[in-house]
Amino acid sequence: MSIALLIAGIALLPLGSNTLVSGAVAMSERLGVSPLLVALTVVAFGTSLPELVVCLQAALTNAPGIAVGNVVGSNIANILLILGAAAILKPIACDPRTGVQDGLVMIAATVLFGALALGGVIPRWHGLIMLGLLAAYVVFAYRREAAGPHPGDTHLTEVEEFEGLKNRSWAVIIGAILLGLVGVIAGANLLVTGAVDIARSLGVSEEVIGLTMVALGTSLPELAVAVAAAMKGQSDMALGNVVGSNIFNILAILGATAVVVPVVIPDQILHFDLWAMAAVSILLIPIMLTGRRIGRVEAGLFLLAYGGYTTIQYLGVEHILGRLAGA
Repeated sequence: MSIALLIAGIALLPLGSNTLVSGAVAMSERLGVSPLLVALTVVAFGTSLPELVVCLQAALTNAPGIAVGNVVGSNIANILLILGAAAILKPIACDPRTGVQDGLVMIAATVLFGALALGGVIPRWHGLIMLGLLAAYVVFAYRREAAGPHPGDTHLTEVEEFEGLKNRSWAVIIGAILLGLVGVIAGANLLVTGAVDIARSLGVSEEVIGLTMVALGTSLPELAVAVAAAMKGQSDMALGNVVGSNIFNILAILGATAVVVPVVIPDQILHFDLWAMAAVSILLIPIMLTGRRIGRVEAGLFLLAYGGYTTIQYLGVEHILGRLAGA
């Protein structure tokens, strides 16, 4: 039953998210909002909604390991799994100009998360600061893109993925938004309930389930988008989407969750997984600064690294670290 709940939640989350975003994009276009602003706000927030609702559900049900593990595990999966899968299909190129800016913002958000996590808990006022920094980043990104030679062009494909309802009636659009919201909330509830039950029955920590099963489940929409973009010859979009998603996961998801309920940082995540996320994030910076492509060799190494990270989680991080310290 727990596995069935987990699978149902993983299936329902992206379906609800896509339905909600499609309705919200259609509403925004009816109201005359520019594609650039729609991409940076409606699409960005909508596609991150599964992570947000899962984190809120987990935090409110006293499962901080799943809440924090979801964010940390998603950021690791975004880089190693999603970029690896996309680059296997087609090598990913990077624009150094935007890479420097967005990459540094991602690293700054990661450092901020690490600094706040050292206290063992992220209180509400820290969450408000994180949301304020997110708003500043969105304004910065909008002004940068709007001042470019082709404002909004880089985001047209991103918005077009969710334009299926733009010619439908207002009743259909509003119904899609409400139905999608219900789907995301129900999916998050099923996912968290199933994940907690599995963790207890297998005798593994909630952190491990959050860092692996839950993180992978909430990252499936990004994985599907990255693979679809690569198959269309637009694999370079995957890098920008991953960096943006990692920024949103830290500032928006953790920030909003902390505002609702202070976020407790589990010891394992504080001592190991937070540093693993930082190391993986820093791994991208030389690629983004130089404009070097992520080829199939690098992609294979990314996928192997993600497989190794997942294996370490189930073998027991504390056991492995203890043996290394003893050696």
